[in-house]
Amino acid sequence: MAKKVQRPQKCINVEEAKELHDNWCKKRGKRLHKKLGFEDTREFHWSVAELEEYLAFVKQESEEQGIKDPGIRVYMGAYPKSKCKMGRGYSTLFMAATGSRPGASGKDGKGDDENNYNIDPLNHGNSGHPPNNF
Repeated sequence: MAKKVQRPQKCINVEEAKELHDNWCKKRGKRLHKKLGFEDTREFHWSVAELEEYLAFVKQESEEQGIKDPGIRVYMGAYPKSKCKMGRGYSTLFMAATGSRPGASGKDGKGDDENNYNIDPLNHGNSGHPPNNF
């Protein structure tokens, strides 16, 4: 039988997540909707398999580069209208690998806060239309 995985320390409970999402919708979402003239995407989805595949890729490429403790940074982006299927320039999220080469040190002393531009970021998740509420 496989060893049971413990709840990660940085997890939040469902109520906290709902509060964060509600605050975003009430404060930022309304302003964006008014400014853009349409409801922008605000949630993104990747399957566990897609995430595992990307994490395995980042681990492999980082190891080949001598990076011992890689990380993932999540960025917000927006498609140019010309590249957006609906011609609006919807928001997107993409993930970028991080990690410092041996001997380098990041701001927090762990060396994990530099973007690794030698590893391609992950994008092209899915999102609800209209967006799904948490």
